[in-house]
Amino acid sequence: MKKLFLILAAVGVMSFSAVNVYAQEATTTTEATEQTTDETVAADDTVAVTETEEVEMMNPETDVEGIPMHQAIKQKFLEGGAGWMTPVLLCLIFGLAIAIERILYLNLASINTKKFMAQIEAALQKGGVKAAMEIARNQRGPVASIYYQGLSRYGEGLDVVEKSVASYGSVQMGLMEKGLSWISLFIALSPMLGFMGTVVGMIVAFDAIQAAGDVSATLVAGGIKVALLTTMAGLISAVILQLFYNYIVAKIDTLVINMEDSSIILVDMLTEYSKKN
Repeated sequence: MKKLFLILAAVGVMSFSAVNVYAQEATTTTEATEQTTDETVAADDTVAVTETEEVEMMNPETDVEGIPMHQAIKQKFLEGGAGWMTPVLLCLIFGLAIAIERILYLNLASINTKKFMAQIEAALQKGGVKAAMEIARNQRGPVASIYYQGLSRYGEGLDVVEKSVASYGSVQMGLMEKGLSWISLFIALSPMLGFMGTVVGMIVAFDAIQAAGDVSATLVAGGIKVALLTTMAGLISAVILQLFYNYIVAKIDTLVINMEDSSIILVDMLTEYSKKN
């Protein structure tokens, strides 16, 4: 339930940001229209100055250099075709939502293992297995869960403890890797959808050539633009998700190494404890 809530929250934040961008664009357009209407009612000399300023503002170089980033992205999104750019955007949004949820989960699962193992060892020496179990119960993370399972099987023998620790370690690893398959799916789908848009754009370009009976740059420019923009969007989406995926995998590898080292130390501690008692 917590995972679903985090994913929905991340998707909601991203969707709200997109809606906010569109709302700001609409407000800016409305204000610009009203301002232009008021200026056209002014005197002839003022109108002449205003028209000169508007011509300068419509300079392509000024527009390209001074256009805000979100407006440029929106413009390229629409030029690429909403029918092909929207699936790529959805792959990016859902992939990022799952990645953010995994990062939060893994960061919460990370603890200071050296300090935790020192507490367990001190509890074993002073209060026995039950005191150590209480410390493991109150600590979050996979290492603490493994320690609790191992300590709870101490009465059945050290062999059972080792098997329990190994088995529960596999369970914890599966929990940490949960959701990675979906991120991999979105990484693979994003460029595929982009390439599909590329193919469709080229087909549109060749259809235009066939209908006109002549090869012209203006005829094929639209189809080629769609092809290039959808490909670029798919590749950008895949690159972003791949970076998050690699970070998550590296984080999981670190936790797994800590789990394995901590499990060996737990068995050693219980072995020494059984010799003393």
